[in-house]
Amino acid sequence: MEGPRLVSGRALPDDVRFDQSLRPRTLAEYVGQPPVVANLRVAIEAARSRSEALDHVLLFGPPGVGKTSLAHVIAAEMDAPIKATAGPVIERAGDLAALLTALEQREILFIDEIHRLDAKIEEILYPALEDYSLDLMIGTGPGARSMKIPLKPFTLVAATTRAGLLTAPLRGRFGIVHRLDFYTDVDLEFIVSRSARILGVELDPDGARELARRSRGTPRIANRLLRRARDFAQVRADGVITGDVARRALELLEVDDHGFDEVDRKLVLTIIDKFGGGPVGVAALAAAISEEADALEDIYEPYLLQIGFIDRTPRGRVATRRAYEHFGRLPPDSGPGQTNLF
Repeated sequence: MEGPRLVSGRALPDDVRFDQSLRPRTLAEYVGQPPVVANLRVAIEAARSRSEALDHVLLFGPPGVGKTSLAHVIAAEMDAPIKATAGPVIERAGDLAALLTALEQREILFIDEIHRLDAKIEEILYPALEDYSLDLMIGTGPGARSMKIPLKPFTLVAATTRAGLLTAPLRGRFGIVHRLDFYTDVDLEFIVSRSARILGVELDPDGARELARRSRGTPRIANRLLRRARDFAQVRADGVITGDVARRALELLEVDDHGFDEVDRKLVLTIIDKFGGGPVGVAALAAAISEEADALEDIYEPYLLQIGFIDRTPRGRVATRRAYEHFGRLPPDSGPGQTNLF
């Protein structure tokens, strides 16, 4: 269900080349996340003044909020090359060893989805992070022996959408840990206006505001909606994205005022209509909408929780009064004689 969603925070195939061109290059260009940027600025300046590798960095938060972009910004600010990979790609100890031994002094290794590293590979990573060395077992059986391989000081920048799945020993080896949150509409307006300038799209302030408020607090979605609105404007509005053009484009794409698509509406209405507003367990809810429980927790829920449409309780998920009002349903605590004005 997640693959083709226009409002997915995860990268879609056609995002790749646009993400590269729209990515900020420096901390000065990076919009939003002010506490994270301020702390990273201090840490980077301190490391550079000592000519040392930056402490290992863990970035976590929902998909599409700039973890990968920030990793590349850190590399640029450290004036260091960056090698990028992902947890599922590192299948064998030899894969990790090859990556680490090839790193130069102060180089950045970026591992996305680090929560998906195999446990045995994760154990090999511990000494590499602690004292820049690899402890490998050579051979098998009685003739097996341990070999210690020194590494050049490097920085691991790791990203995850599921920080809760990281083991305590791995998390404890990061000196710098930051959560990236959803963005404000004001920040998203700035981001989408900057992207429009880079792409050569004519976007007025009302158009930027309309795109921003339907972008679910996520820069990647804002940039994706900008590209779809650009197509609509070129065909039906002389190429200019005004507020009205943005609204018409997104209505055609079935993205509503909150940035909801059919999947979001189905999830919330399933809680309301099928489960009486909840509480409902995540497994039952996932089965009802034909989705994996992990995907529900990782991809669909964070934004709905952030804007107050659902709550997590010890007994399960519940729909909030705001959700009932948005979908024109009578909240369960409305008494006789009360009228649902929504």
